Amino acid sequence: MPKEQLRYDRMVETALRGVVRDALTEVAERGLPGNHHFYLTFRTGFPGVDIPDYLAGQYPNEMTIVLQFQYYGLEVVEDHFEVTLSFNNVHERLVIPFAAITTFADPSVNFALQFQPLAAAESAEVAAMPPRAATDRTDEPKADDSAPAEEPKRGEVVALDAFRKK
Repeated sequence: MPKEQLRYDRMVETALRGVVRDALTEVAERGLPGNHHFYLTFRTGFPGVDIPDYLAGQYPNEMTIVLQFQYYGLEVVEDHFEVTLSFNNVHERLVIPFAAITTFADPSVNFALQFQPLAAAESAEVAAMPPRAATDRTDEPKADDSAPAEEPKRGEVVALDAFRKK
């Protein structure tokens, strides 16, 4: 009998990263509805992250982007998404693997997910999620923003009540 245990923690992380991918896919196809907007924090040094060198230097560990008013060309593929944002009035293309994401939040509906960082080998599980097609929406500017991310807390359970309106 094998001694390996089922890795439910990895299964849940993979499924929740699929929620992020599905949300971004819907936005790529239809735009952001109502007051929805996304905060995405990701590890800048994670394999497959492609951001300009000056941003990587400014944010050597993690970076948070906001998709709200001025984003362009959001494309979602199997293992990553790409988006163009404006930094000091310069448009830059970012490529972010889903496995690099540490936090996803939509404050308009008090929804947030926090992920444990994946090792590069574990990111293959995220890449194995079934792909969904996305449409390039360069015709509609939606959101842009970037802010330095605080170092995320590790090994803690985050209660969603903290994000609910009171």
